[in-house]
Amino acid sequence: MAIERRIGIVGAGVGGLHLALYLQKRGIDATVITDREPREYRDARLLNTVAHHYVTIDRENDLGVNHWLDPTVYYAFHDHFFNFPQPLHFRGDFAKPSRAVDYRIYLPLLMEDFAARGGKIEYRRIEDGDIAALVARFDLLVVSSGRGALGRLFTSRPEHMPFAEPQRRLFVGLYQGVRNTTPMNVTLSVSPGHGEMIVIPTVTFSGVAHALLMENIPGGDLDAGMAALSYEKDRRGFLQTVLEKLEKHHPSTYDRIDRSRFDLAQPQDVLQGGIVPTVRRTVVELDGKCAVALGDVHSVIDPMMGQGANMASYAAFVLGEEIVKADAFDTRFAEKVDLRREDRVLAAARWTNLMLKPPSEALGALIVAMSGNRKLCDEFTENFNYPEIQWDRLATPQRIRAWIERLSSPTVSRRGPRTHHR
Repeated sequence: MAIERRIGIVGAGVGGLHLALYLQKRGIDATVITDREPREYRDARLLNTVAHHYVTIDRENDLGVNHWLDPTVYYAFHDHFFNFPQPLHFRGDFAKPSRAVDYRIYLPLLMEDFAARGGKIEYRRIEDGDIAALVARFDLLVVSSGRGALGRLFTSRPEHMPFAEPQRRLFVGLYQGVRNTTPMNVTLSVSPGHGEMIVIPTVTFSGVAHALLMENIPGGDLDAGMAALSYEKDRRGFLQTVLEKLEKHHPSTYDRIDRSRFDLAQPQDVLQGGIVPTVRRTVVELDGKCAVALGDVHSVIDPMMGQGANMASYAAFVLGEEIVKADAFDTRFAEKVDLRREDRVLAAARWTNLMLKPPSEALGALIVAMSGNRKLCDEFTENFNYPEIQWDRLATPQRIRAWIERLSSPTVSRRGPRTHHR
């Protein structure tokens, strides 16, 4: 007798929606449960600043939900600025371009795609008393939203959690008045001892704006000047302080700003706070059935390396593939899912956590080597698509030194070894 495949997906982030669309394409019954309707996103506060690398865009193409085909909204490389006393500036190219879309546009569109193709979405909040009925209703429950009762069921894995508090205070805004680069790129700027900033060209409601994702080190000058800023209470003071800090700590971005136009794209386009990187156990047994974690319920990481949404999409496809071929939705099923997805998901967390620490001697040597070795910088950049390969290179000082030595050889091609992992 064929196994029943009634799948309940709690949460309509990128992981939950990519899983729902994947299953829908393959004729499997999936129901998405979320507490926010598509029309509610338009006036919401900025959700995040997310870039999708090409492995994720390839998955969107597979699902038929890549609505952003204009090549001018994609970016092809990372531009690095290390603002030491003797500044370093270098670039690294992707094999194929990446793209960022405001999630207040992205998520509602995918919800509408799913519904238009016959998918079921229920708009409600899950309370403690709802869990038993949900478990009885579905053959497998996937939890991709950490808010509420279901998210609390998945306990943390302290062996993968090196920090007990945020390592950066995030100060994130989506701005107009920042000049596009030609060709378009993402800028990674570092002010040693004070923090980092990632500048991401982002498709939003008014066209392309620029996300300034400032990762400020607690106690540094950026943190001291910006932690308490409020756009709502003092717009002029907010913008003036941002400009002053950019001029001092991230001058390459400051030079791109038209001060007469510089402002948030919308008043609600700002986020402030911090993230404690967290990895959780991914399966809970409930009344003889399994609930499986996905996305932020599985792993929450700092946004510095741009991995969170890409990991959620990857993990959703792995889970979808296993659902399609499963003989049973039991603990062995959950174990197989984890064995397939854990290397990449944990590698993304470990790599990001490494970059939140003061750089080791070996990592500092890598930065200097990349500034003079395009092959090395290209591979570092390409590995944003493959964090498990990046972690292979960065996990120990010996690996870092071997990577530098290998890609300093005159016999290595410009792109180095290619990978066929999705």
